[in-house]
Amino acid sequence: MADKKVFVVFGATGNQGGSVINSVLSDPAAAQEFRIRGITRDPSKPNAQALTARGVECVTGDINDKASLTKALAGAHSVYAVTNYWEKMDHELEVQQGKNIADICKEVGVQHLIWSGLIDVTKLTNGKFPNVYHFDSKAHIESYIRSIGVPSSTFMAGFYMSNLETMLNPSSQAPHAYAFAMPMPPTTPIPCFDAAGDTGKFVKAMLMKRDKVLGKNVLAATDYYAAADVPKIFEQVKKEAGKGAQFVTIDKDTYKGFLTGAGMPDFAAQELYENMAFMDEFGYFGKESLDWSLSLLDEEPTTLEEFIAKTPKWKDLK
Repeated sequence: MADKKVFVVFGATGNQGGSVINSVLSDPAAAQEFRIRGITRDPSKPNAQALTARGVECVTGDINDKASLTKALAGAHSVYAVTNYWEKMDHELEVQQGKNIADICKEVGVQHLIWSGLIDVTKLTNGKFPNVYHFDSKAHIESYIRSIGVPSSTFMAGFYMSNLETMLNPSSQAPHAYAFAMPMPPTTPIPCFDAAGDTGKFVKAMLMKRDKVLGKNVLAATDYYAAADVPKIFEQVKKEAGKGAQFVTIDKDTYKGFLTGAGMPDFAAQELYENMAFMDEFGYFGKESLDWSLSLLDEEPTTLEEFIAKTPKWKDLK
């Protein structure tokens, strides 16, 4: 145990961090080379205790407190770091949190920081969509990490398949067929990604192939699915419940109205509208191919068909 490299995983009990831990622990080569230190707010909670029982060293870490991070990252060889914009919906705070992590990684001599980032939408779209803060803030952190010389690579999560659980719903009008209503054309390519199931597959590959990925972005998605194909696939998997499922292009005000009607602040609704709208013209990943990123994997990523079949919300649908 003492000879193993320390791999620190932020958000150890969350979707991304939990997936990373599961993949490393279940891979004999990775588990032989690395021991995991999971960063969590409260190591005494049941989820953290379950990780401890599996051999994970769970420690407290506060991304708003550099002293806390110095302690949590002491002796770390590699780090997987993720922040959560949606917790406070404050992009300046998220940037500072990312910088805190980067600064301490530099200070303690981390050899590989795997940053959970996203593309700079403002830059990609030449300012046409300037309010996708949860993308831009992570891109700014990535730039900072590289500017201070921390050896790093960037994991970029695609469009969460789990989003479909709230976006693909029965119509309020007869015959109540499922509808996927989005502010985008039906041909828009969506890079679908099973965050809970597949984050670890990509990050484990990055961890084990450090020299291959340093300084590069790894695009985490199974494939690009046309927006109109999403309900078609739902119908193929759930032949009875999904009968007649369709894609519907809706306008900006209608889409934002759904969000604000559910209690979302207007600025956040505008942000999510732009998040969906930029994909067709500019591409979620700037129209970059997924081929190289997928070539890194030694496990198959989850297809949209597989996700629809297994997700708990739809498990009882025929």
